[in-house]
Amino acid sequence: MKISAQLLGLLPFTLGIGIALTIQTAINTQLREYLTSPLQAAFLSFLIGTLVLAVMVLLQSAERPGLQQLAQIPWFLWLGGFLGVYAISFSIYTAPKMGFLTFSGVVIFGQLLMSMLLDHFGWLGTEKAPVNWQRLLGGIVIFVGVILTLQR
Repeated sequence: MKISAQLLGLLPFTLGIGIALTIQTAINTQLREYLTSPLQAAFLSFLIGTLVLAVMVLLQSAERPGLQQLAQIPWFLWLGGFLGVYAISFSIYTAPKMGFLTFSGVVIFGQLLMSMLLDHFGWLGTEKAPVNWQRLLGGIVIFVGVILTLQR
């Protein structure tokens, strides 16, 4: 991918995702202190998110899918919600124990590792983009960075 005006325009929004996820983890970790388990904090977080999404869906003009259309969705595409529950629930538990910098580094490394596999093999409908030495070196550098964050 070449650097373009479109790519540069997307960078602030993408950076915002990382910022939002880190703040969300910190907020959910604090929320857990008022409840009796990380799962309850994750549930409340998802409940608020679901309500916000419901309002947004109701306000948009896009046609809503019918039951027949929903029934045609492949089974594995329904797993996104389960993966979200895993990610949010375990982030509430692990981030305060690891520290937010190490937690974020490990999460980012996990994302990079899986992203390389998805790109290289074209899994889950992604366009194939073979791993080359530059991409591999970038992953290794981030892995070394994660190792360095473990030293407190």
